[in-house]
Amino acid sequence: MYSPQLPLARTRVASPWETEKPQPEPGGLEASLLQLMHDHHHKSLRLRELTEKAKKDAIKKAVRVSDLLMDAVNGGVQESFINEKRIELEIRALAATISRFMRQTDQWLTATHAINTAIKEIGDFENWMKTMEFDCKSINAAIRNIHQ
Repeated sequence: MYSPQLPLARTRVASPWETEKPQPEPGGLEASLLQLMHDHHHKSLRLRELTEKAKKDAIKKAVRVSDLLMDAVNGGVQESFINEKRIELEIRALAATISRFMRQTDQWLTATHAINTAIKEIGDFENWMKTMEFDCKSINAAIRNIHQ
């Protein structure tokens, strides 16, 4: 297993030119070079700090953009899901309505068939009555002819 690593301390390590050496004479070439190195070192540190700060800021902004994009995409997906559920509910309602209309149509067809059958029977009965009336008249006429 790994042992937990302690955070690194930021301490300033003395450079070789900062150890106990005799101080260069002010305004000399060595002092100017030391001043240039010292200024360069401080500018490097400042630039490194600014770079780290800019990096952290860029990461924060990238995370924010990613979150906004994810919310935008998820919002569309969520809206599509809600619409899909609404459509499914409408489909179920329409299927129930269609089933009800089919039963009603079947009932109407049965009723019209019964009416048609009754009308046919009435027509048959009327035709039978006319036939019977004609037969009765024929018999009546035959009896009158025989009686005379």
